[in-house]
Amino acid sequence: MFRVTDKPIKLQELVDFVTDPEAGAIATFIGTTRNNNEGRRVIALDYEAYPEMAEKELVRLGEEAKQKWPICRMAIVHRIGPVQITEPSVIIAVSSGHRDAAFAACRFAIEEIKRTVPIWKKEMYEGGEIWIGTQSGQPLPRS
Repeated sequence: MFRVTDKPIKLQELVDFVTDPEAGAIATFIGTTRNNNEGRRVIALDYEAYPEMAEKELVRLGEEAKQKWPICRMAIVHRIGPVQITEPSVIIAVSSGHRDAAFAACRFAIEEIKRTVPIWKKEMYEGGEIWIGTQSGQPLPRS
């Protein structure tokens, strides 16, 4: 399951998808919209994407993760459109026989999403808005 959607993301859907009888671990990462960034009060985020290319890149990340770690299943869903404070922008779920591989694959996936997937984030804050991310020429904030 590698998807870009304009609908709210449901964690349980991803967990159900990666559940596997050979897995002793399921690790998840949920990236949520926070209410501040670099001293500004954030009102919401708005994501745009090239969905077909983004989904192909998410699949590639999943294949690469399977080559690097002994994972059972992986799911990544990224939201596009407006995302309100506390709502998930991205959820990653990974199952594996042991926790180390699941944690490592989750970390790898979020770092690669920010680096390579054609999804662009606009931060809306009191008094303005700004595009954030490597594609905009602006550095990514540290999470």
